[in-house]
Amino acid sequence: MSDLDKARTLLEAAERDLRALRGMSDPTVFADEIAGFHAQQAAEKLLKSWLALLGESFPFTHDIDYLLRLVEKHELGVERFEELIEYNPYAVQFRYESYDSDAEPIDREEAVRRLETLRQQVWQWLAAEEMSRKTNDDGQDRDPEFD
Repeated sequence: MSDLDKARTLLEAAERDLRALRGMSDPTVFADEIAGFHAQQAAEKLLKSWLALLGESFPFTHDIDYLLRLVEKHELGVERFEELIEYNPYAVQFRYESYDSDAEPIDREEAVRRLETLRQQVWQWLAAEEMSRKTNDDGQDRDPEFD
C-alpha cells in the first residue's frame, strides 16, 4: 500500500471514530471512557495518517504523545495538537481498569472541535499531496514537505 493509500485509509477510519464520538454527546447514554476511547482512536489515526503523508513509518502504538514527537521530527508545528495527549489514558488504561467516576468528565464538544481541526488539516495535506503527485511528471512518490 502506498503512503497516500495508507494515509487515506487511516483518515477514513479516523472519520468513523469522530462520527461515533459526535453521536455520543449524551453522557447518560455513553460513558466517558467509551467517548474518550473514540476520541483517542480518532487522534491516533489522524496522526498516523499525517505520518504516512510524511513518508514516516510508525510503530504499533496508541501513544498520542509519541506520535506527535514523530511528526515534530519533521520540524512541523504540533503545539496546537498537544491537547490531544489528554486522551491517551482512554486507549487502554480506562478500557481495562476502573474508571474514576469522580474524575473531570471528558468535554465531548471540545474533543470534537480539537479532532475536527486536525482532521481538516490532514485532509488538506492529503489533497495537496495527491495534486502534487498527479502533476509530478515522473510519477514517483516523494517525501512531502508541508508548511
